[in-house]
Amino acid sequence: MHAISRRVAAASVVVLTLVLSLAPLRAQAAPADRLIDGALKDSAAWHRLAEMVDTYGNRPVGSGSLESAIDWMVVQMKKDGLENVHTEPVMVPHWVRGHESATLLAPHRAPLHMLGLGRSVGTPAGGITAPVLVVSDFADLHAHAAQAKGKIVLFDHHFDPNEPPFDAYGEAVVYRFSAADSAAAYGAVAALVRSVTPHSLDTPHTGSMGYGDTTARAHHIPAAAITLEDADMLHRIQNRGQESRVTLAMEAHMLPDAKSRNVIAEVRGSALPDEVIVLGGHIDSWDVGQGAMDDGGGVVAAWEALRLIRQLGLKPKRTIRVVAWVNEEMGGRGADAYRDTHRAELPKTKFALESDNGAFTPRGIRLTGPDSLLPVVQQLIAPLARIGVTEAKMGDPEADVAPLAEAGVPALALDIDASRYFWYHHTDADMMSALDPHQVALCVATMGVVVLQAANR
Repeated sequence: MHAISRRVAAASVVVLTLVLSLAPLRAQAAPADRLIDGALKDSAAWHRLAEMVDTYGNRPVGSGSLESAIDWMVVQMKKDGLENVHTEPVMVPHWVRGHESATLLAPHRAPLHMLGLGRSVGTPAGGITAPVLVVSDFADLHAHAAQAKGKIVLFDHHFDPNEPPFDAYGEAVVYRFSAADSAAAYGAVAALVRSVTPHSLDTPHTGSMGYGDTTARAHHIPAAAITLEDADMLHRIQNRGQESRVTLAMEAHMLPDAKSRNVIAEVRGSALPDEVIVLGGHIDSWDVGQGAMDDGGGVVAAWEALRLIRQLGLKPKRTIRVVAWVNEEMGGRGADAYRDTHRAELPKTKFALESDNGAFTPRGIRLTGPDSLLPVVQQLIAPLARIGVTEAKMGDPEADVAPLAEAGVPALALDIDASRYFWYHHTDADMMSALDPHQVALCVATMGVVVLQAANR
């Protein structure tokens, strides 16, 4: 045999060996590609979400709308052929907003757009009328302590648009949570906060607040959020040396804890059924808007990812379990209940993935866990490069998987383009129109590929 022929033959053997060695990798990648194609071929996830929120509306804990949506979800999951579909009981707080209003009386008369904060007490029947003291932060309140007694204190703390959205939110939300206690300590009769958002079209943003354990119930004062526009106006009035006077009326009150449920569904593992990959979002929402973005989109994207895995017959080696958690908005009791109910399984729970950043364009996956797992996460998302999901990075867990992360389960979160998230967050604007069908489908594809890859590792 000529030397050239020998070299050609040798090269052919190398190529054949390489082809054969790559064949298993192609076979592994095929299910991920099928899942991506299945998610992107139509707007099934968006339409399913629209059916839920158009039929049942927003879903605050303790409400009939939440429980009806849960019943509907269970029926639909069974129709999808998912396995082990059931609910698990959770006792949840039951806060009722009631009628509410805020009215500027001086220097001119006008309604102020407001939303009471979750867990707030109400006002006396005739409301509270008092001058407003505007402060920028806690230090500013302390500096004007002598002026706070008998006033309605407005915390006009700005959401920094130059910071990453969730970093800025973490700094600003402290004022929403602690405004009432902080103002009451200086003798204020009510607290207002600038809505926690970088952008407003005169839309107030609600959210959870709290009273400290050491604060006597008799000294609890009502708390509400007002719009950026109204906060700016009240601050300008004060800066000119004028007095603003406001009447705040709120019927908000707490009822006894109510019964609710987490929703569970699975595709059982074919080889390692006792090992579990968890994914999900929270089914509850605030009592404004439709709760489509926060977090209807996240929980439906997780559900649709599992439905597609079953529909395509992909048969994961480990069990993949979707969870629709309740009570994320009012304290996370659903997350705690899931951890407690499934505590014996936690050593065999390999990953827990949650979507709670709005169903916008995903860019990557965020890991809470050992740094050594970051290369593994990069491998999990490798097939998603074709749709622009490429980044694996360390970060904090989402609220409903945080108890699992604290128990040692590696937690994952969708790293979403959150530039518009806080426009709609906890407002009447959280409607289906905030979400794009293709972006929701991208979230379905991302969640599905990540959990399928993890289940088959």
